[in-house]
Amino acid sequence: MKLQRTHTCGELRKAQLDQVVTLNGWVGSYRDHGGVTFIDLYDRWGITQIVFDPDHSAEAHKIAHTLRSQYVVAVKGTVRPRPEGMANPNLATGEIDVYVSEFELLNSSKTPPFDVLHAGSVHAETKLKYRYLDMRSPELQQRIIFRSRATNLIRSYFIGKDFVEIETPILGRATPEGARDYLVPSRVNQGKFYALPQSPQLYKQSLMVSGFDRYFQIARCFRDEDLRAERQPEFTQVDLEMSFVSSEDIITILEGLFVGLMKELKGVGITLPMPRISYQEAMLKYGSDAPDLRFGFEITDITDVFSKTSFGVFKTTIEKGGCIRGINLKGRSSELSRKDLDELTPFVKPMRGKGVAWIRMNEDGPQSPIIKFFSEEESAALYARMDAEPGDVLIFVADAEKIVCQCLAAIRGRFARKFGLVRSDDYAFAWVVDFPLFEADEEGNPTPTHHPFTSPKPEDIHLLSGSREELLKIRSDAYDIVLNGSEIGGGSIRIHDHIVQEQIFRILGIEEEEAAEKFGFLLDALQYGAPPHGGLALGLDRIMMILSGTESIRDVIAFPKTQKATCLMTGAPGPVDEAQLDELAIEVFVLDEDEDTDLDD
Repeated sequence: MKLQRTHTCGELRKAQLDQVVTLNGWVGSYRDHGGVTFIDLYDRWGITQIVFDPDHSAEAHKIAHTLRSQYVVAVKGTVRPRPEGMANPNLATGEIDVYVSEFELLNSSKTPPFDVLHAGSVHAETKLKYRYLDMRSPELQQRIIFRSRATNLIRSYFIGKDFVEIETPILGRATPEGARDYLVPSRVNQGKFYALPQSPQLYKQSLMVSGFDRYFQIARCFRDEDLRAERQPEFTQVDLEMSFVSSEDIITILEGLFVGLMKELKGVGITLPMPRISYQEAMLKYGSDAPDLRFGFEITDITDVFSKTSFGVFKTTIEKGGCIRGINLKGRSSELSRKDLDELTPFVKPMRGKGVAWIRMNEDGPQSPIIKFFSEEESAALYARMDAEPGDVLIFVADAEKIVCQCLAAIRGRFARKFGLVRSDDYAFAWVVDFPLFEADEEGNPTPTHHPFTSPKPEDIHLLSGSREELLKIRSDAYDIVLNGSEIGGGSIRIHDHIVQEQIFRILGIEEEEAAEKFGFLLDALQYGAPPHGGLALGLDRIMMILSGTESIRDVIAFPKTQKATCLMTGAPGPVDEAQLDELAIEVFVLDEDEDTDLDD
């Protein structure tokens, strides 16, 4: 390479006029105007228009017609102003051109499978197969650079708060953490397996016992679970743990982090403290433990209004222990057609919703197929409870509480998007607190809402010896941070007393022998002066997705997997040689082979 770069393709301005510069980059668009050839040369810093003019260099001009899209070239030339009226205000270098005097072809390129700089409509499968080309696009490059910048800010913040960055093992042992482990066979210990970490949970608690007091890590984690837009089989957590702290201390540290991140990355200020919402309030008002606070449409419980109703649907729901809740689409009647309302029933079917009822509040009185079944007292109480006025539309779902919450949360989001109330550049943070420590599984037995190392609230610890009903009333000392309707992080104060930890295991049906087998080292560690401690893990990928304004987590990961956890670029996962399997004492039985073509989220 003879022509060494002096400037990047996004750097030159009028201040460099008449300078002789050298640029390296890829050929973008090619235009021939009356014998003068114009080429957009680009790199990750930007685009510069270079000009092959026979009057400036006949030799360089002869080469111009041989260039094609994505050729890698080096050019040396003089910076000149663009002719009057020809400047491009949308381009940082749009006031200048570089007139080429010397040229070097660094590498040619096959015809790309798609237009690298305009790949918006290209099928996702093609772009993932040629990810190295897709990542030449300015939009994707900027997201990856944005992520790098964010990661450095996060690291600097925690180091500035006296945290120690410590790497924890990737090869560990399988533990029940709520999702399937990725297993790694051991060659030297045949028949035994490592597990890739779902999180560094046990290690970071051990670090607190070790006396490090403040730990953090940008940690790679792995979960073998079904994927969607916000999940990947391998993902990144901002993991932290602190000793001698309360939940308030941890919340304060995290709020400080986001104040700095939002200011530096988005130029946005955050009012502190962030809103705090109890789990119960979140489920009641928003139908979700990750509520979107950018808009209203809060949910109202009206079960008691119909406690003596003769309306069959509502009556049956209440008799089965369900609930009736609704949303007032305040003042939106004129913006909704009958079709908009009728489409709600098929909309909730995938969430096991049986149907959606509605009342349109017209100037001449309420309109709905169901109001004829209500008594005057029920109607009056309903309208008062929901603050119903002419111009409103009332939406109702009656079913089991879990289904009602899920359906109404989805309906809230549907109408917020329809009415343009959700903007990607709005940011609504909140903490959700006071989660139940346990929830009932299908058999009614308690299972941990977060993980089995979460501490109960001190005032609820006495209920650990109570009945099944009392166990389900215990609140955990846990906290989730939510941004724009997505949980971006969660944590808790941990159990540091081995007696309490063993009691939790017994409640969960983990017998002493099993607990010793799976968590023996942690139970032992808790008996050697474990300090009170707690922590939190942030989902870095999800945060970057929201702050980048994209709807898929794949857009902020350099080399993501598909919905079936495959890498179309490398072909992973793939088969291995029989000899290697023999070394591992593994025999493979293929149960099913499906082509991986489903990329829908």
